[in-house]
Amino acid sequence: MIDPDLDGRTALVTGSAKGIGRELLLAMAKRGASVAVHYHTSEEAADDVAERARELNEEEATITVIQGDVTDPDDVDEMFDAAEDALGTIDVLLNNVGAFAPTHWAEIDFETWNRVWETNFNGTYLCSKRALPGMRSQGYGRIINLGYASSDRHLVAPTNFPYFAAKTAVLMFTRMLAADTQEEGITVNAISPYVVENSEVIPEDLPRDQPASFEDMAQAMLLFLEEDSGYLSGQNVAVDGGWRPERI
Repeated sequence: MIDPDLDGRTALVTGSAKGIGRELLLAMAKRGASVAVHYHTSEEAADDVAERARELNEEEATITVIQGDVTDPDDVDEMFDAAEDALGTIDVLLNNVGAFAPTHWAEIDFETWNRVWETNFNGTYLCSKRALPGMRSQGYGRIINLGYASSDRHLVAPTNFPYFAAKTAVLMFTRMLAADTQEEGITVNAISPYVVENSEVIPEDLPRDQPASFEDMAQAMLLFLEEDSGYLSGQNVAVDGGWRPERI
């Protein structure tokens, strides 16, 4: 089991009030990291996560809660200002926020189309750009983006198309940013699940007859947070049990 000591590290996880973001933030808090719980509208859930993080964290770490819309540049600045005031420079940024629209592309209204694209890609771009100056100044940083299984194979389908397109863009951005920061002590990687245990729809024909667990996701994340993983950058770990779509 991958189990790095994160004592003294700081982390911000977007969309960490619920779901995958919640569990990945708690995995870091459990290992000693000071963490910023981020939410957009789920304040009560975020407060609950912060309390759970304090229970798990045996170090004298700081746990804070921040609010904001990751698609709004002003909100992103305010989010990071608040996180840095509480924690100091952010060592680890996990871009988790991303809307989903399981609808045929022709039936998606323009507002939803934009929201899917903006949360998945623009949010990743804005938060990464804001985190980089602090990481560069200290010569250390870890950015981890949430992709989607097979997006690196240019998976497309009429249903949920803007999500697939945005996640493919996230992987392209991940690799570009890894190349752009390769001499600065910063790594940029992606984790790409297929179906996770909290997914609203669980297909019957899953690889290994089960969805990915939160622990499966955490292990992929923790690999990139190991002190000895500084040469791993621009990588995408597919947490999908070997799933490959036979048709679109």
